[in-house]
Amino acid sequence: MAINYGSKNEIFNAFKKNKKKLNIKNFEKNLYTQNMPNPDILIRTGGHYRLSNFMLWQLAYTELFFLEKLWPDFNSNDLKSIIYKYKKSRRNFGNI
Repeated sequence: MAINYGSKNEIFNAFKKNKKKLNIKNFEKNLYTQNMPNPDILIRTGGHYRLSNFMLWQLAYTELFFLEKLWPDFNSNDLKSIIYKYKKSRRNFGNI
C-alpha cells in the first residue's frame, strides 16, 4: 500500500541519500522499495492512461494494462485475461 507516495520525491530523496559512488545499484538501495522486486505487471483501472507519479523508476520494464472498468468491477476473468496476455509478451528488459 502506498499512502501519500510520490515517485518524484522518492527519486529525489534517493539521490540526496546517496553518499557512495553514484551508480544504479547504489541509487536503488535508497529507493523506498529497496528490498522488493520491481513489478512485472501494473493494472490501472478507471479509464486513466497514466502512471500518476507511481513507481516511475520501478516500472521501467513492467507490462502495463489499462482497463476502462472501475476497480470494484474488476474480477477474476479480467485478471486471467491480463495474465494470459502477460505470458504472451516478450520481455527484453532493455535488450534488443
